[in-house]
Amino acid sequence: MNDPSLAVPLWVWAALTLGIAAMLAVDLLAHRDNHVIGFREAAAWSAVWIAAGLGFGLVLWAWQGGDTAGTYYAGYLIEKALSIDNVFVFALVFSFFAVPDAYQHKILFWGVIGALVARLVFIFVGAELLQVFFWTAYLFGAFLIWTGWKMAFSHNEEIHPERNPLVRLIHRVLPTDSRYHGDRFFVRIDGRRVATLLFIALIAIEATDLVFAIDSVAAVLAITTDTFLVWTANAFAVLGLRSLYFCLSGLLRRFTYLHYGLAFLLVFAGIKLILSETPVGKLPIPLTLGVIAATITVSIGWSLAATRSRNGDGDGGGDDSAGGDGGDASGETASTRGAPSG
Repeated sequence: MNDPSLAVPLWVWAALTLGIAAMLAVDLLAHRDNHVIGFREAAAWSAVWIAAGLGFGLVLWAWQGGDTAGTYYAGYLIEKALSIDNVFVFALVFSFFAVPDAYQHKILFWGVIGALVARLVFIFVGAELLQVFFWTAYLFGAFLIWTGWKMAFSHNEEIHPERNPLVRLIHRVLPTDSRYHGDRFFVRIDGRRVATLLFIALIAIEATDLVFAIDSVAAVLAITTDTFLVWTANAFAVLGLRSLYFCLSGLLRRFTYLHYGLAFLLVFAGIKLILSETPVGKLPIPLTLGVIAATITVSIGWSLAATRSRNGDGDGGGDDSAGGDGGDASGETASTRGAPSG
């Protein structure tokens, strides 16, 4: 898969890493009191993260030109769209473990740290495989098509966080307590250091996101194998995942048909990746951007229009409560992209 990489100096990588760390630190300080995050606060933070992601694209435009910025925006949009699917499963995990609203942000914060690390590893491994072995494009493409098909036609499957292999492993190797102890991941009971239920919920989130990361990174690699663009698109999309959850948790029931749009995007990315190793070659970035934007707009608009009559305006979206218990996000609405059932 021939895809020229940007000549990005090491200091740019370092500056970007420091910038991301600074943004995470600001977010952590703003929520150090474990307060319940309301819709208005979540919407404000979502606007900040989206502005940061779009603003970085403008920096790329001024630095490397429109083609590079367009490639970044295509990757950012598809990752942002797929992150909505993460919200469904996060709501299910929080509901299953009955995570108190005040502690959900802490879990998601550390979950995002793990997500960034996992994606960075997958990006470099995946990009290297695509550059060295051309046939991995067919393998990744087939995986994306299969994942899209599974999302479209298997979204009613029930998710069981307690069956996740990593969660079961933690139960076996660490002494655990099946209660919450405030916002602490570990406590001492009878002289023993034990993991709390909050830590188990964190592991469930992290384990689920590991699977999310595989198809998310593969979808962006279908657009470009430039590690800098893939990493920045993933990073800026993932940074807003926490605020996106608190924004959308009260509206999950209205995204009835969103999984079809996300499934189509995964299939499209898979076909695009396969075509890149055929005489057709890589599809133009403007076409990719148009397909992604149109798919997201149609699937969300279709969902909201279809549920307006039975949900009205009282769907919880404007409520200033966290809405994060996920109790209404049942298996009937959550897709199974990356939801390991063990």
